[in-house]
Amino acid sequence: MVGKILRIEKNVGDRVDEDDVVIVMEAMKMEIPVVSPASGLIKVIKISPGQAVEVGDLLAEIE
Repeated sequence: MVGKILRIEKNVGDRVDEDDVVIVMEAMKMEIPVVSPASGLIKVIKISPGQAVEVGDLLAEIE
C-alpha cells in the first residue's frame, strides 16, 4: 500500500511508550496512525510531511 505522510506527532529525542502515535499517514483516503512498537527514545525520523511511503519503508528509529 502506498501512503502519504500527513503529520509527525513526535520529535527526535521524545520519549514514547508502546502504542503511542508517532506519525499519521493517509492511505486509501483514510488517516492511519502509525504507533510505536516499543517504549524508548526517538533517535531518528526519516520522513517528512507530504512524502510518499510504501510498505517496508523505515519511517523512524526508536532506541
